[in-house]
Amino acid sequence: MSIMDRYIARQVLSGALMVVAVLATLGTLFMFIEQQDDIGVGSYTTRAALAFALMNLPAQIQQLLPVSVLIGAMLGLGVLARGSELTIFRAAGVSVWRIAAAGSIAGLLMMLLGIALGEFVGPPLQQLAAQQKAFAKSASASLAGNAGAWVRDGNLLLSVERRAGSLGAMLVFELTPQHRLVAIGRAASVNAGNAAVRGWQLTDYRETRFDGPAVSAARVASRTLQSGLSGDFLALAASDPKRLTAFELRELATQERANGIESRDIQFAFWARIARVVAIPFAVLLAIPFMFGSMRATGAGAKSALGLLMGVVLFLAQDVVDSGALIFKVNPVVLAWLPVLLMALVALVLVARANRR
Repeated sequence: MSIMDRYIARQVLSGALMVVAVLATLGTLFMFIEQQDDIGVGSYTTRAALAFALMNLPAQIQQLLPVSVLIGAMLGLGVLARGSELTIFRAAGVSVWRIAAAGSIAGLLMMLLGIALGEFVGPPLQQLAAQQKAFAKSASASLAGNAGAWVRDGNLLLSVERRAGSLGAMLVFELTPQHRLVAIGRAASVNAGNAAVRGWQLTDYRETRFDGPAVSAARVASRTLQSGLSGDFLALAASDPKRLTAFELRELATQERANGIESRDIQFAFWARIARVVAIPFAVLLAIPFMFGSMRATGAGAKSALGLLMGVVLFLAQDVVDSGALIFKVNPVVLAWLPVLLMALVALVLVARANRR
């Protein structure tokens, strides 16, 4: 790596980190403000609300990295453009592609940051924040209201609530091979085993059985439910996909396909997570052509406004795709990658045009 490469990469990286810091501060402030209605409920205090916002910060940064890098690259390269340093590089025979490659080094470093935040830091902290908030407000609060996860295991249909710290209540529907309902049961709580334990311990289990025209009811303190699925899988199924790592999303999608469960939302979440990280270097490429056009001599305010506008368009495009992932009958892989591929295509075309000037 030459001195020029390091210099350009350092400018892009410094601009991106500055924007990340600003957006992270604003995101934390807004999240803290959103918690005001919950402060005072149970033992949920202002300090707990601030801790909740801070623990969600890594996940917020990971989601905003493409936009942050785009705006930061325009600011960092804008400093070089106003000082005519980019013009000097071009006069010395350095192509726009070479400058783009140098800027992409910073994009790759930010991509590594995104992987670290999205796979190792963000999801665990998000889950911990949700658990602490739920426990502070109420010991039995559910993380997602009364909604739960549905799992099919042979002739069993299982519905488990999402609950902080543990699996919540479970509904058990037992079917015959002809898909006739023979029993409905409900457990107050579930003790899920590890991956080696193929079964769950149901506590305070109540069951209603349908034996032809007769109906019988029973209640037991506990029941062991034999299942071909592990407790780890059930815990994943009951989790918010946004709080899972890419590895966990892939494992969950594989298990759901194996059990005949529709997994479009999980597949989309998995590929969207990867696409959002891959978009980071292309965000740098998208910023570079504007440094050689009519905006070369404009101030930081104009570049910030343009970068913010493009970032908002990118963010809204991804948000629209996220919202329509389950509505449109389109391959979830295509939906997840569409905004990134469009951005990459536009960036490469603009860099090629700038290089021909």
